[in-house]
Amino acid sequence: MTNVSSPSATALTAAAARAAHLVVDQAPFLFADPLAHRLLGEQADTLLGYHRAHGSHPVLAGARTAVVTRARYTEDRLAESTRRGVAQYVILGAGLDTSAYRPDAPRGTRVFEVDRPATQEWKRLRLAEEGITAPGTVTFVPVDLERDSLPGRLAAHGFDPSAPAFVAWLGVSMYLTREAVGATLDAVRAFAPGTELVMDYLLPEELRDADGQAYAEAVMGMAARNGEPWLSFFAPADLTSLLGRHGLEVVEHVGQRECVAPELWERSDALRPSRLACLARARVAPPSRTVDSTG
Repeated sequence: MTNVSSPSATALTAAAARAAHLVVDQAPFLFADPLAHRLLGEQADTLLGYHRAHGSHPVLAGARTAVVTRARYTEDRLAESTRRGVAQYVILGAGLDTSAYRPDAPRGTRVFEVDRPATQEWKRLRLAEEGITAPGTVTFVPVDLERDSLPGRLAAHGFDPSAPAFVAWLGVSMYLTREAVGATLDAVRAFAPGTELVMDYLLPEELRDADGQAYAEAVMGMAARNGEPWLSFFAPADLTSLLGRHGLEVVEHVGQRECVAPELWERSDALRPSRLACLARARVAPPSRTVDSTG
């Protein structure tokens, strides 16, 4: 591969977890991403090798569980949104997301992949090397969220600010300060009423179960050493209040167990739901509606 900066470690490990789910775990699969393996490139053997050799290890099994359950829930909500006529999909921190390139991609939906320029350059090179053509419905929006206006950058790339969108924001909030999370929520609030947001977040220690706490203790230090420390944790009521203060009304909070059909947890592999990461689903409220942010 040409010398291009690699994406973040979290983007690579998330893609590896999606790919490994189809290799290490047993059917029925919670989520199927047949392209993730291909995007890993020369790092695929190493990253997947960990899962093949130690697939039942609580950290690796926990990573696969978290990544595939959040993807399943988000893409199910996206499908519901497109059936309601929403035709814009914004992926914040898109990383190596493959939803726009798979055969089950939402038809007639404009997809805006938002990420750092270096990550997007690496991904576009990998797509080209694999012969995966980006459909005309995909637009790459390079953004530095610390310096750029997200609504402004999106509009400059063809996003219609007068029409609602579905926004996915996965695997990011825990690496940001609360102030930075709030700034992104302010940006989403500028989207048209009816816009829906799905974001994941980490629970504070007192709300985790034993498996979630064990995973946190094993991973937090490693994440910090890799330069991506966990910075923000939210109780559901706390996040509801924050979303409300930023003009979004919560539809629901769900844990890993609730992300998929109950019968899918009758498994013979190592995947088990834990209480560490949850998802919040919220909508941009109409200007005339006051959002209750008391939680």
